[in-house]
Order: sequence, then C-alpha cells, then structure tokens
Amino acid sequence: MIHDSNDAGFPDELPTDRNEAEAKANAARTPDNQPTDPATPHEEVLHRRRIRSFVTRACRVSTGQRRAMDELGPRFVVPFTPEQPDWNSIFGREAPRVLEIGFGMGATTAEIASHRPGNDFLGVEVHEPGVGALLKLMGEQALTNIRIIQHDAVEVLEQMIAPDSLDGVHIFFPDPWHKARHHKRRLIQPKFVALLASRLKPGAYLHCATDWQNYAEQMLEVLGGEPSLQNTVDDYAPRPDYRPVTKFERRGLRLGHGVWDLVFRKR
Repeated sequence: MIHDSNDAGFPDELPTDRNEAEAKANAARTPDNQPTDPATPHEEVLHRRRIRSFVTRACRVSTGQRRAMDELGPRFVVPFTPEQPDWNSIFGREAPRVLEIGFGMGATTAEIASHRPGNDFLGVEVHEPGVGALLKLMGEQALTNIRIIQHDAVEVLEQMIAPDSLDGVHIFFPDPWHKARHHKRRLIQPKFVALLASRLKPGAYLHCATDWQNYAEQMLEVLGGEPSLQNTVDDYAPRPDYRPVTKFERRGLRLGHGVWDLVFRKR
C-alpha cells in the first residue's frame, strides 16, 4: 500500500489536477455552498472527502492467483458493504477475531493463521495480486479461518467493524515513506490509531512492526499518545513468537538492519 494523510490524521488521496482539487473543495461544502461545519463528526467529513488509505497501481495477476480468486474468492472474499455484517455467520463460528491491515502477498497471514487455528483472521488489502496470492496459499494449506476484504481499511473500520469487537490488530511493515517531507503520509497517525483503538475490545492488542527506525520512533510516540492504549513493555517489544520472520526481514537482519515490534493493549 501507499498511504497518505489529510489534516485529520487519516490517509487521503492526492488531487491529480485542478478539476479534482475543485471537486474535493466542493465536496467539503453543504448544499447551500457553505463550508462544512468543523464540528461535523470526522466519519462524515471523511466520507465526503472520499478518503483512501492507498494509491492503486496496475499490477499483474498470475494465472495461479486468478484461478484462486475464481475458485476460492466466492467463499473467502467478503464484499465491502456500508454496514456491519454478522461475522460469526461469515466465519461459521464464534472465535477471537484479528484484523490485519495491508497483508501484502499474504505469506505472514497464512502462516499465523495456520498456527492459530482457534482464531479467525480478517485481512484487508487493496491490491489484487496480494488477494490472489493469499487465496492460493489458503487453498494449498486448506486454511478456513481467514476472510479477505479488498477495500480501503479506513472505510472497513468505520462501517464494517463494530466498536469494542476485535481481539487484535496486525499492521506489519506499512509503507515507511522514508523522506521527511512524506512522513505525513504514513498510516500510523493519531486519528487513525484512535479509530483502531475504538474497534478493539478492552484487553485486546495492537501489534505494529517496521524496519525503519524513524517510523518505529513515530509509532512509539503516536501509540503512546493514545489514551486508551497501554504499552506492554517500556518501549519496543521482543518479536512475538506468532509473527514469522519474512525472507526480506531475514536478509535485512543479516545486513545489520533493525526491526522494531510494538505491542499495545487497550485499557
């Protein structure tokens, strides 16, 4: 994913031309051409601004990924809907539920789900090859405790996830936007974290990981600044056993690069 942020701290799309910029400005006005009331709840403002947590790119879907999407998608891909579905019915049981935002090609998601069969995992990813790759892994490993939503994570959180309903959230290696002028585009921002925290049950956890030290420092500051969250350690956590080391992470560690895990719990 590529993430951006608006002044409310949520990811946003960038205007591509003058007409689009004017359209966005008009969308922030009421029907009688008055500016939006600054007291309007942020969910409504975000909806009008058509907030997105990504910029899509054209990516090739392999034959195996397309086959997995055709054969397994109808069972395991949940269409976005602006209402809260019956998740117990969708998963076919009542079990602890973990949300993963931006699962990439799905290898980590599949490995965690295979080792935690008593948990249900809801993965949110916008890029089609990643969706196809995870479905392919699910078919190969006969995994049935994963569901996928191919949509903007902000809208999924706002409209499909009930407050105080999640047992955990995973955000592993989000785009670091390493240039200082792009730090405002990072996913982990105060308003977004507040939204995440509102969907966690008391005692549930939020686990982030990054291989960029500057982003780790920002994550620590932002998560530590959310009143409803509490760090499980003094600063950075040891990598939990359930999070596998990826091949890219292993290569980076061999080169002396750091990886930082942060695990917070909702008070």
